Amino acid sequence: LTRLKLELAMLRDTPAADAMASDVDEMDRMIEGYLAFARGAAGERAVDTDINALMGEAVGDARRQGGKVDFAATGDLRGRLRPLSLKRCLDNLLGNAQRYADRCALAARRDGDMIEITVDDDGPGIPEDEREAAFRPFYRLENSRNQGTGGVGLGLAISRDTVRNQGGDVVLGEAPQGGLRAVIRLPA
Repeated sequence: LTRLKLELAMLRDTPAADAMASDVDEMDRMIEGYLAFARGAAGERAVDTDINALMGEAVGDARRQGGKVDFAATGDLRGRLRPLSLKRCLDNLLGNAQRYADRCALAARRDGDMIEITVDDDGPGIPEDEREAAFRPFYRLENSRNQGTGGVGLGLAISRDTVRNQGGDVVLGEAPQGGLRAVIRLPA
C-alpha cells in the first residue's frame, strides 16, 4: 500500500488517480481496523467484571462524541469476561447506532445464567434477509445505510467474533423504535 501511495503521489491529478487514491485509503483503513482488533483481542484474560460499570463507560464515551444514548441496567450484572474486548464491542455497536440513527439505547439484564445486553436505535434498520450477511467481514449494506460513514464493513464481524470468543453470541433484530436491535448474550 505504501508503494502504491508513493506512485499515486507522483501521478498528476486526474480523476483516475483520485479514484485509485481513494481505493488505497479504503484498503488501508480496512487493514488497520482488522489489525487493531487482532492486537487488542490477543492475550486478554477473562476477569470478574462489573458489566454495569463497563456499559456506563461505553455510554459516557458515546455521549462525549455527541451521541444521544439512553442507558438502563437492572440487577447484579457481574460476569467473568474479557472487559476490553466487550467494551470495544459496545463502542462499535453504539458507534453504529449513532451513525445511522438520531437516538440509541443501551440496556442489560440477567436472564438465568446469561447476561443480555441490547443496543437499540431509531435508524433505518437492516432488512431481515440481510441481517446474517451483515456479520460477514467487509460486507456493507449499501441500500439501507449511509455510505458517507467511512466504515469498511468490519464492525459487526469483529463484534460477533469478540462475543463468540467469550462463549456468547450477537444477533440482530428490529428495535421497538423501528430501527436496529443488536442483542449480545453472554454467560454470566
